[in-house]
Amino acid sequence: MSSIWQVARGLRASYRDSDLRHRVEQLNGRLDKTLAPDDSANSDHAETAREYYDICSHLMIYGWGESLHFAPLTASESLEDSKLRHQRLMIDKLDLREPMSVIDVGCGIGGPMRTVVRESGVRVTGINSSEVQLARARSLTAEAGLSDMIDYVETSFMDMGAIDNNTYDRAYAIESTCHAPDKVGAFTEIARVLKPGALLWGQEMCLTDTFDPDNAQHQDIKQELMRGIALRKIATFAEVNAALESAGFEVIEGADRGTAENGSTTPWYQPMEARSGTRSSTLRGTPLGRRLAIGSARVGETLRVLPRGTAEIAKLLDRTAEAYVAGGKTGIFTPLYCFVARKPLGDPPGETATIGHVC
Repeated sequence: MSSIWQVARGLRASYRDSDLRHRVEQLNGRLDKTLAPDDSANSDHAETAREYYDICSHLMIYGWGESLHFAPLTASESLEDSKLRHQRLMIDKLDLREPMSVIDVGCGIGGPMRTVVRESGVRVTGINSSEVQLARARSLTAEAGLSDMIDYVETSFMDMGAIDNNTYDRAYAIESTCHAPDKVGAFTEIARVLKPGALLWGQEMCLTDTFDPDNAQHQDIKQELMRGIALRKIATFAEVNAALESAGFEVIEGADRGTAENGSTTPWYQPMEARSGTRSSTLRGTPLGRRLAIGSARVGETLRVLPRGTAEIAKLLDRTAEAYVAGGKTGIFTPLYCFVARKPLGDPPGETATIGHVC
């Protein structure tokens, strides 16, 4: 994981020429808009999601590591080991092997991408619209000595016009397409760049069947999750599957891997709770660790080691963690709906078209 000094260097490098505190204030205003019922208030959601990751990524890495995703947990594993096991499951499900070419849709800072390259020997192209995340991905990939196996395209996964039809053998999208303003459009664009017969692994943040739209507590938690993760909406399992099928994919399998019956013997949200003695717990992710991060950020701002606004980012991520825990404890939300889908050998809908949305 990053040290606080790496966070400080990263923040200073990323926001040298901008007023971070003002940007955080604007981001909070944008996140509030995600809760507005009318579509016009959400018209700038693409920019909101990009700004969210540009601003928050350095502290996300500090608290969660290089692989910025959830994974099924067991009491005997560290959080990092659980994430690695989950990535290996994805590699197995996609049957990745040389000399395949693979696209990482919404690659973040490239943690899973580097695992994929190391363990399967495939070439990977990472797609991301966050300049800050891509810069960090390139740096970490160079440090790992894997730059010759990984390419990057700074673009929205809603419009990958720089990539030809039928280019990649496989694709994966880990907690990225949940941000799509048009899920069918996102999956259609992914299908366009995949070769016929290619497989797609996805990991979506979803509402579970426990969610009751008439339950006020459930609705409040949903609203906090949408705000805290910069989501325009949260789909159900059925809605994700329907979007895949509308885009022309065949859904081979889909499961909530955050449940005990699917391999998660420790709640997926446990690292964000008070420490319970399991190996998946780390101080940084717990309520105490998050409070310490906020306090340290305030001190760092006073000493001018950290830019003004850093503490507000830490407070935003603390609020988001509380929403994750509430969603997990009530059972209405999971970040671990994982599916495998196949592009048919024939042309799916939209094969010759490029989707014009931006995310």
